[in-house]
Amino acid sequence: MPELPEVEVVRRGLSSAVRGRTITRVDVLHDRPVRRHLAGPADFAAQLTGRRFAEPRRRGKYLWLPFEDGDALLAHLGMSGQFRSDEASLPDPPNTRIRFVFADDGPELRFVDQRMFGGLSLSPDGAELPAEVAHIARDPFDPEFDLDRTVARLRRKRSGVKRALLDQELISGIGNIYADEALWRSRLHYARPADRLSRKAAAGLIMEATEVMREALGEGGTSFDSLYVNVNGSSGYFERALTVYGREGLPCLRCGRPIKREPFMNRSSFRCPRCQPAPRMIINAR
Repeated sequence: MPELPEVEVVRRGLSSAVRGRTITRVDVLHDRPVRRHLAGPADFAAQLTGRRFAEPRRRGKYLWLPFEDGDALLAHLGMSGQFRSDEASLPDPPNTRIRFVFADDGPELRFVDQRMFGGLSLSPDGAELPAEVAHIARDPFDPEFDLDRTVARLRRKRSGVKRALLDQELISGIGNIYADEALWRSRLHYARPADRLSRKAAAGLIMEATEVMREALGEGGTSFDSLYVNVNGSSGYFERALTVYGREGLPCLRCGRPIKREPFMNRSSFRCPRCQPAPRMIINAR
C-alpha cells in the first residue's frame, strides 16, 4: 500500500486538479469501488452531483477530499488505487472504475483501481476529519504532532520496534518501506523491543523516519511498478535512493555486508546483519 510520501504526492496533485471545482456528473463504471456506500452506486452518484471540492486533506496514509458543504469523499487507495486527471477527449485509462465530470468542462477526474481493494465513500460531516479516520494518530508532518508524547508511547510498547512503527494508532504514515529505511539509518534490528529503547534512540528513530519520508516526498515517492502514479500518470523515483529495502544480497552502503531479507508479519524485512545485529534474545532462541 502507498505510504505517507506517495499519498501526499497524490494529495498535492488532487489539490490542483479538483479544488474549487463543482461536480456535474459521476459515472460509476464498476460497483465494487463504492461498496461502502450501502445505498448503492446510483445513490452515490446522486449524492455527489452538484458538490464543490475544497482542499484535499491527508492524515498519514489516509486521504480525503472535503466538500465545501462540510461532507467529504473518503478515498481508500488500497494496493492499486489511483486518481487520474485527464482531458475528457482522452480515453479512460485501463481499469477506470469511477469518472467525475465537472461544470467547467475541464479535465475529468478518474478513479482507477486494477485490483479493486480500494474504493470511495461519502463521509458525512467529514471535511475536517472523517469519523472513519479519527482513530488514526497524527503523522510527523502534522503541525500538531507531539514528538515527546509519541516517544513515550513508543517506549511503552511491548513489541518489536518495527511492529510499533507500523501501528497507525501510534504514529501514522510509516509503512514497510520507510520503516526498514529508518531502522537501517538508526542501526536498529526490527525485533529490538520497543520498551528497551532509550528516549534518545526512540526519538532518533522517529526523526530518521521523518527525514527519509521527507526525502522520498522530494522524489515523488517510491514506485516499484505502474500501480503507483501521480494524478498526471508519472511515477516517483525514490526507489533509486533506497538503502536497504528491496536490496537483498546487495552490499550494505555503509559496511559492504550483503543485505538480508527476512519474513516479517506476512511481508519482508530488509536489514544489514552487521549494522543491525539481532537482539540477544533472538540469537539465544536459535
